[in-house]
Amino acid sequence: MAKFLRGELKENESMVGHVSWRAGGTVARAYFPADLDDLAAFLAATRFDEPLLAVGLGSNLLVRDGGYDGTVVFTQAALSVLRIEPDGAIYCEAGVPSPILARFAANESRAGAEFLAGIPGTFGGALAMNAGCHGGEIWNLVEKVLMLNRRGERILRTREDFEIGYRHAGLKNATDEIFAAAWLRLPAGDAEAARTCMRELLEKRSATQPVQLPNAGSVFRNPPDDHAARLIEAAGLKGLLVGGARVSEKHANFIVNPDGKASATEIETLIGRIQAAVLEKFAIQLRCEVRIVGVMP
Repeated sequence: MAKFLRGELKENESMVGHVSWRAGGTVARAYFPADLDDLAAFLAATRFDEPLLAVGLGSNLLVRDGGYDGTVVFTQAALSVLRIEPDGAIYCEAGVPSPILARFAANESRAGAEFLAGIPGTFGGALAMNAGCHGGEIWNLVEKVLMLNRRGERILRTREDFEIGYRHAGLKNATDEIFAAAWLRLPAGDAEAARTCMRELLEKRSATQPVQLPNAGSVFRNPPDDHAARLIEAAGLKGLLVGGARVSEKHANFIVNPDGKASATEIETLIGRIQAAVLEKFAIQLRCEVRIVGVMP
């Protein structure tokens, strides 16, 4: 690693402690940058053809047991700047957890970001997935975006540069850039009302989702005019086990690792069984919302 870099590089890093499922293989290299400048320098120092994956809290990720032969950069501790700009926009870097952004906006008496309190991941992941719940979607708030390419160059993007859809946001004409930060434009609101809304959303989430157990959030996207959880439950799959992985009995669109002993292979096998059963019973192909990378053992 170049001497001028200030972050930490590890080899053969297990992802078990870096993903919310608490399962998975190792990655060949893991880089923990010091800040945005250091991440840009690291990208400039790596081979352009090196497989690269940006990871925040690992809440929507499964690394197969055979591992990932590339480099993972961890954004949470490094890309953590969150501030109000002189023009009133909120500047948020990609490693900021979405609930922290929601609380910050509320404390600044801004409205519209309350739903982010229930998104268990970082802001960068929310941008990449166009995360949303309770009628809100992150890209409805975005004014402009700061990207980093594989040469470490900063590129300012607008919404028009992206194809934005349900649980997806990708650049129309480029593929080698990662989210570094974004500016959000939120209307004025009532701080106490926003905090009350977030508290109610979190109470509802706790009552309806298995938040106490290792999981990756919703596993499947909702098909048009339906809900993946309804289809899975109607197929009689609640509680279905594959090794240590289980379909949640609290919310059918969640797969949990209740004892922390499930392998990535068992989780992926269970995903496949759910898809096969729903396809056979309802002729609907469930699309996976979780990103799966790496090779099988």
